[in-house]
Amino acid sequence: MLPPFCLLQGAPFRKPTAPGVFPGHWGGPRPRPTMASLLLLAAALLSSWAQLPAEASSWWSLAMSPVQRPEMFIIGAQPVCSQLPGLSPGQRKLCQLYQEHMAYIGEGAKTGIQECQYQFRQRRWNCSTVDNASVFGRVMQIGSRETAFTYAVSAAGVVNAISRACREGELSTCGCSRTARPKDLPRDWLWGGCGDNVEYGYRFAKEFVDAREREKNFAKGSEEQGRVLMNLQNNEAGRRAVYKMADVACKCHGVSGSCSLKTCWLQLAEFRKVGDQLKEKYDSAAAMRITRKGKLELVNSRFNQPTPEDLVYVDPSPDYCLRNETTGSLGTQGRLCNKTSEGMDGCELMCCGRGYDQFKSVQVERCHCKFHWCCYVKCRKCTQIVDQYVCK
Repeated sequence: MLPPFCLLQGAPFRKPTAPGVFPGHWGGPRPRPTMASLLLLAAALLSSWAQLPAEASSWWSLAMSPVQRPEMFIIGAQPVCSQLPGLSPGQRKLCQLYQEHMAYIGEGAKTGIQECQYQFRQRRWNCSTVDNASVFGRVMQIGSRETAFTYAVSAAGVVNAISRACREGELSTCGCSRTARPKDLPRDWLWGGCGDNVEYGYRFAKEFVDAREREKNFAKGSEEQGRVLMNLQNNEAGRRAVYKMADVACKCHGVSGSCSLKTCWLQLAEFRKVGDQLKEKYDSAAAMRITRKGKLELVNSRFNQPTPEDLVYVDPSPDYCLRNETTGSLGTQGRLCNKTSEGMDGCELMCCGRGYDQFKSVQVERCHCKFHWCCYVKCRKCTQIVDQYVCK
């Protein structure tokens, strides 16, 4: 069994040597390449670049297809880490050391995506996914508020999933939480139930999720470096949301439910509450820019400096009204809207002034439910015709 965080605690990953460079392999002078061979090489490189997708792949793709657990590996099959799309070199090394964690990273990413879609279900951008390894498409190349939220909620999902897996005994490198007994806990209450190991979940998520950003090496003060710092800030905000919202849970013991004794432990908050908090952070996200010294600073200095728990962005959001292949916006044509609402889900705002079509649909619901002794509920099925509205 690997010691916990044998890699996570220290040594940085070595950068791979440049493609085609084999130090120490060849002795003596190397033959000079001919013009014909250089042209062939250039053609091959251009061909390979042309086949690359415009959207960068991401570890979020682990959410789109289930990851095999180690006990399901087939003898002689390709190692699981070489088959997983979207991993950076550092993430792939962590995968090789902690293969049993990968299924839960995928679950965490899926939880984050589902929460994102819930929180933005009534917005023009509704966290839609696309059918490739980038998961969200080109829209994530813009350093917008929406991108900030997506990075935060997916990082939070990983903390949540790994912490729970530790508690359930699914991972060999961690177990129940070892959090110290809270000082304000009554003295006659027991501390020691098996709690969610949010400390381990936080540390592992930080190493895995941030690995991609920390491997990048852009010029100080460049826009690319600003985007890296933005991603790291939002990843941290998502992790801290899970960590800070974990709270004490207790269970009563005693004759006939007298609750003469309580056992308490650390428990994660419902992920919906985490999503709600991150949505509030999205609404108050800070606009930032990169300085020549390679630091993020506020665009408007009159606002308060963001804390590590706040979201930040570096680019304005597109309006998401029309389909745009360049920005990755899918547009709002065909989206359902609420005719009577004046909010973002209302037809006026959702449809961006283009108008809407009305149609009728049949909805089937359970109705006239009655409880029968003992012990079941019997309902009828009722149908009703409702008006619905779709953006033009």
